[in-house]
Amino acid sequence: MLLSFNTPVLAITDPLSVPNNKYGIHIFNEHDLENASKLVNSTNGDWGYVTIVITESERDHDRWQKAFDQMRRLHLIPIIRIASKPNGNVWEKPKIEEINNWIAFLNSLNWVTQNRYVIIANEPNHANEWGGEINPSEYGVYLKTFAKSLKEASSDFFILPAGFDASASNVVGTMEMSRFLRQMFQADPSVFENIDGWSSHSYPNPAFSGLEGAKGKGTVDSFNWEVTTIKSYGVTKDLPIFITETGWSNKSISEAEIGKKLAYAPLNIRSLLKTLK
Repeated sequence: MLLSFNTPVLAITDPLSVPNNKYGIHIFNEHDLENASKLVNSTNGDWGYVTIVITESERDHDRWQKAFDQMRRLHLIPIIRIASKPNGNVWEKPKIEEINNWIAFLNSLNWVTQNRYVIIANEPNHANEWGGEINPSEYGVYLKTFAKSLKEASSDFFILPAGFDASASNVVGTMEMSRFLRQMFQADPSVFENIDGWSSHSYPNPAFSGLEGAKGKGTVDSFNWEVTTIKSYGVTKDLPIFITETGWSNKSISEAEIGKKLAYAPLNIRSLLKTLK
């Protein structure tokens, strides 16, 4: 699920410069677009967001132009998450050499809105999301190189870094998020200079069943902790926050209760930067 909060940014077009639908959903593929529109544009909503993953093997212009045209008809704003390709339970490490191929593909599409929302990779503080290892400086190089190249290709690209697992600890296979970020900044303090917003996986942990009113790291309020953390490393931009993943597990909570929690959270969990309109 995606909720978009907060603060204007002087980037492409400020997504909060006009009244907008702040709701969205993360879907598996374009076959879910009809249902996504019915959900995020319900209750008189319009132009909600939809996050969708495209892998290297799926860079098919005709397929995705058809999907983009459908999103335009359905009044959905795409957020595209860039992915490499799976190898068993591990996602292969993305290659710098593939960046130009990604840009050629992304530039070939007639996007739905002026802002071309792109998320670069996913939860790199998990080894299985980065070729089986955890390498903060390497992800930083990839993010900065990709972001810079996208900006050079078109000023319409609105760049979001990967969402991180804020609940991960320092054990085999994962790295605690603040440690990961600190090592990124130590390797290159300008690593985030070309991003336009912040992507957050603000899950209600533990076990995706935490309280909807909980605050701080590892809760639906994780995005506030994340923004405070990157600002402590010298990021001065007020970045719009896109909660591209969140939600409760139905293993221990009924769907009716989950609905109540999802209704409560966006109205009561506020951004430290600016109150949700």
